[in-house]
Amino acid sequence: MEDKFVSILGVNFINTNMNDMVERLKERMQSGQKGFVVTANPEIVMKALEDPTYKKYVEKADYVTADGIGVVKGAQILGKPLLERVAGYDLMRNLLTVLNEKKLKLYMLGAQEETIEKAVQTIKVEYPDLEIAGYHHGFFKWEDPAIINEIKETQPDLILVALGMPRQEKWIAEHIDHVEKGVFIGVGGSFDVVAGTVKRAPEVWQKLNLEWFYRLLKQPSRWRRMLALPHFALKVVGQKISGRH
Repeated sequence: MEDKFVSILGVNFINTNMNDMVERLKERMQSGQKGFVVTANPEIVMKALEDPTYKKYVEKADYVTADGIGVVKGAQILGKPLLERVAGYDLMRNLLTVLNEKKLKLYMLGAQEETIEKAVQTIKVEYPDLEIAGYHHGFFKWEDPAIINEIKETQPDLILVALGMPRQEKWIAEHIDHVEKGVFIGVGGSFDVVAGTVKRAPEVWQKLNLEWFYRLLKQPSRWRRMLALPHFALKVVGQKISGRH
C-alpha cells in the first residue's frame, strides 16, 4: 500500500498511527533492513525550514512522524489531519518491547555517562530478553569512527540516538550508510526519562496534550525553545492561506 504523507512547511510526515509504525519498523528489524526515523515536533520543523543543511538530514529519513501535538494541530489547520501523534518516547518503548519479544539487539548512543549507565541497567531489568549490543555516552569526537565501527561489528537491530536536535539527525544521516542493517531513531532526552533523572508528564497531562507545558514548568530554561511553537503556528497559517499544501 502506498504511503500517505502530509506536508507541513516542507517536511513530509507519514500519515500513520502508532501500531502501524511499530509494525513497519518491526518488519524492517526482523528482515535485516535499515531504517531512519525522525520523530519531529514543531522545533524540528522550524529548524528544517531555516537550515537547508538540516533539512537534507531530515529528508534522508525513511519516515518522519508527528512527535508533537503542535504538528498534529498544524495538519488540522491545513485541512489534512494526521491519524494521531506518534510520540518518540512511546515509539521507543514499543520497539523495546518488540526487541524483548523477538530477542533482538539494541545499541544506545547519547546522554551523560551516568545517565546512559542507569538507562542501560533499567532496560536490562525491564526487557531481560533483548540484547544490549553496546552503548556510548553523548560526549565524543565527531570524527572518531569507534562508535560506528562498534555498530558495524555488533549489528544491532535498533539504534537509539539521544544527542538532541539537530546533532542526532546529523549523526544518523552521516553514518547510516556505513552499516548494513538496523533502524536508527533520534530520541532526544528519552534516556534521561528511562534513567529516572527526568520525570515524564503525568498521564493526565499527556491526555490533555499539555506535556509540553508540564516540561516548561519543570524546566523554565526551555522557554527559548518554546518560542518555536508560536512561530510554527504562524507559518502553518501562512501555508494554509497561500494554499501550499
